Amino acid sequence: MQIARLAIQKPLYTWLLILFCLFGGAAGYISVGKLEDPVFTLKSALVITAYPGATAAEVAIEVSEVLEAEVQQMDEVDFITSNNTPGLSVIEVTIMDTYDGTELPQVWDDMRDRIADATGDLPAGALPPVVNDSFGDVYGLLYAVSAPGYDDATVWDIATFLRRELLTVDGVANAEVLGLPEEAIFVEPSSDILTALGVPPDVVIGAVSSADTVVATGTADNGRSDVRINAPQPDDSVSEISALTFGFQGEVLNLTDVADVYRGRVDTPRQIIRHNGVEAFTIGIAGLTSENIVNVGARIEQRVAEIMPLLPAGVTLEPIYEQHRVVDTANQDFLLNLAMSVGTVIGVLALFMGWRAAIVVGGSLLLTVSFTFFFMYLFDIKVERISLGALIIAMGMLVDNAIVVAEGMQVQMRRGRKAVEAAAEVARRTQVPLLGATVIGIMAFAGIGLSPDSSGEFLFSLFAVIGISLLLSWVLAVTVTPLLGSYFFRTDAGGGSKDPYDTMFFRGYGAVVRGALRLRWLVIIGLVGATVAGVASMGMVKQQFFPPATTPLVYLNYKGAEGTSIAAASDDLRVLENWLLDHPSVEAVTTTIGGSMTRFLLTYTPEDPAPSYGQLVIRVTDHAQIPGLRNELTDFASQAVPWAETRVQQIIYGPPVGADVEVRLSGPDPQVLRDLAEEARQVFARETDLLVTERTDWREPQLTTQPIFATDRAQALGISRQDVSQAIALATDGLRVGTFREFDRQVPVLIRTPRAEQGTPDYMLDQPIYAPSAGTFTQLDQVIDGFEVVTRDTLIQRRDRSPTVSVQAFTVPDVLPPQAFAEVRSAIEAMPLPPATAWNGVASSKVPAQPSKALGGRCRWPSGQCC
Repeated sequence: MQIARLAIQKPLYTWLLILFCLFGGAAGYISVGKLEDPVFTLKSALVITAYPGATAAEVAIEVSEVLEAEVQQMDEVDFITSNNTPGLSVIEVTIMDTYDGTELPQVWDDMRDRIADATGDLPAGALPPVVNDSFGDVYGLLYAVSAPGYDDATVWDIATFLRRELLTVDGVANAEVLGLPEEAIFVEPSSDILTALGVPPDVVIGAVSSADTVVATGTADNGRSDVRINAPQPDDSVSEISALTFGFQGEVLNLTDVADVYRGRVDTPRQIIRHNGVEAFTIGIAGLTSENIVNVGARIEQRVAEIMPLLPAGVTLEPIYEQHRVVDTANQDFLLNLAMSVGTVIGVLALFMGWRAAIVVGGSLLLTVSFTFFFMYLFDIKVERISLGALIIAMGMLVDNAIVVAEGMQVQMRRGRKAVEAAAEVARRTQVPLLGATVIGIMAFAGIGLSPDSSGEFLFSLFAVIGISLLLSWVLAVTVTPLLGSYFFRTDAGGGSKDPYDTMFFRGYGAVVRGALRLRWLVIIGLVGATVAGVASMGMVKQQFFPPATTPLVYLNYKGAEGTSIAAASDDLRVLENWLLDHPSVEAVTTTIGGSMTRFLLTYTPEDPAPSYGQLVIRVTDHAQIPGLRNELTDFASQAVPWAETRVQQIIYGPPVGADVEVRLSGPDPQVLRDLAEEARQVFARETDLLVTERTDWREPQLTTQPIFATDRAQALGISRQDVSQAIALATDGLRVGTFREFDRQVPVLIRTPRAEQGTPDYMLDQPIYAPSAGTFTQLDQVIDGFEVVTRDTLIQRRDRSPTVSVQAFTVPDVLPPQAFAEVRSAIEAMPLPPATAWNGVASSKVPAQPSKALGGRCRWPSGQCC
């Protein structure tokens, strides 16, 4: 192939290629999508089923088992886990890595069909399951909105207005609001009045439950047209409920005659959010993956600036995380790095090969990088941290092909050959070997990019960009480089009388080569020794597949003991929050209690909601301050809230993980699992000082109370267990008996015993309960024999339909998980397990995926053989 000869003889085509590289590359860079992280498909979906009143064990057996058995029949399923708490089942279905994002929608549709088929087998009282396959969406722009001094209804109106306006911005896919104040309409019947009148609670409940029912009112004839008649609208929610009446024993009673009706916040909200110590709510905005997030973010900022004057005075909107600014900064840094790289190449080549070769090779490098962006746009490869990193990695390899061709042309032309002949000769001898070397260089990264697991999907752009850029470097080396060489290189007028390699440097290099050949056995021994030393040194190199991020954010994760109220967790976190706000390196602190933040980073892993859970998202001035702040905050938290589990966590690039080192044990007996988990936790604590925060994911058993139903006395009065449960619910959290529609809101209506009647220690036993057979009320203590204290597991984890407990631990600062993993592995694997108990091995989260029986192998005792 005479590619190089044609490139010089027909320069028009080569110049067209050069112009296409420049302008096509510029257009590709402008048009290609820009993100912070690669588009990464979370191959998981949640199946959420409420079963009010059931214990965690009942939820696991009666709900999770039924649904898991149905879903497990799908061929695409890799494994199934479930989180079972009192009244709620959360099943996570994970699909095998061999299925990509384009196949998942059909998989989720199939799963929905199976869930629908299994719904009929769920127990009475269980609500229909809800499938959520979009919980992995990333809301890259996250803002905290505070409105101090405004009532809750106004705060909801502000949130609704903001979300509606931001959803109209071009390129916005979705917006999520969290942390809004939770209100309810409380109906509190007086126990004394109900008892005196003998009104059963079901009568009041029935009246309230139908308060906001939508009833079609029809139309009226008005000649040639029909006039639609709307239902009467209330002035407000409280007046609507208060105006209710109900009939009893031939009389009509007003609800306000027997109950107080008012609107207020619920006692135990699901989530509390504060920003810099002020109550707030958050709004997260997700952009379309096909859009340039930098442009979407700019449009969002413009829209926010337009609507802020329309909000009430005093309302503030402060950024927690702005992905578009991070991406824009990364792109600017890349362009600076590109300019520095090209400048460095030109400088080094000018020093060793002369300024002419420097310009030829530097120009080829610039064209290669530019042309790469065109193909990235063509193949929809986003500009993000991995693809930009790939270009930086490839920068040193992209010049190799051009250097070989340019240096060969220089040598040939110094020997008196014309540019065309020199280029043709060099290309004839080197183009095939250079192509082979290029392919070998590309294949070196194939193992990363083509890996079928989540790491392969996350890093695919690394392989793709390096492959594209290296192939383009070969194409341009045999076309553009010869043409540029013909312009800049000069033919030696002396006809090549002087050998271009007859210099002091090359003579010295030749002497070294001849000496190595004479002492070849010594050289071979040296090479073998260096290889052995290198392999031995690999064990001393820290192994970490994904490095810590440079994002100036750090988390503090808080977990109180099981049963800790959300109010107590909020008080604990306020202590830490106030300390942080006084710290000189802290810019802002966002606090969430009861649940996680909106997923604003791909690597952010929301935790399961729990009243005892909380998190601080801390922004520092510079990421270099994180290690010092981490140590100070860890020490302060251990002293300020020693009763809680606290852990400072730095962001890591790469797929999210649950723990640094973890061992899972499966078996039928929860108590045996707890005992084994405690033994494994002690091994973690005893065998190494490199692990901290050793814990089990079942957490602590919780003390619960349970009424002892007096069957004979209760049946004589016509009182059932359900009646007792209802009476207890009225005396505690209340019964949700209806919903009041308020525009796009649905405000729950709760009936409960007045709080003023709960001032005595025995108020629960004194709770009135209606006796149908007597037609009057009696006290709760007449139909129960007191309460017994029961220790229950309020959190049961399952994996592939078996109760499974995980023992987790985290490494101390500056220690990588493989180091701690190596110190505990043998002791964990030596633990004796009883029959019918299985384990899934001990593994480090940062060890790259590899086939190993000890890592992820399923072993059964007493045989101890992996299968």
